[in-house]
Amino acid sequence: MASSVDFMEYVFDQIKDIGEITYKKMFGEYCVYYKDKVIGLVCDDQLVIKKTVAGKKILPNSEEIPPYEGAKPCILIDNLEDKTILREIIIATYNELPEPKPKKKKPKK
Repeated sequence: MASSVDFMEYVFDQIKDIGEITYKKMFGEYCVYYKDKVIGLVCDDQLVIKKTVAGKKILPNSEEIPPYEGAKPCILIDNLEDKTILREIIIATYNELPEPKPKKKKPKK
């Protein structure tokens, strides 16, 4: 089931105050970026954040689910109203994730 644009906009409204939050629609779902890193996904109208040690310390009892078949488990965010926790987990996840690999330039023809 694809995520609704209304749900994605609701998630965005909850986290946009962190700054530098963007999202991109992909295959009916959404990638959520903080600065230049993918920190989570919105799939099936649920927000999941990439699993990190720091994220598990912030939400130790959170459910872990794969956002789509074959994906690694992510931390399910079941309380989108707690902006303090959302801010903490997004920043902590960002800080723990590696820098994105530079994109290769296509050779000129």
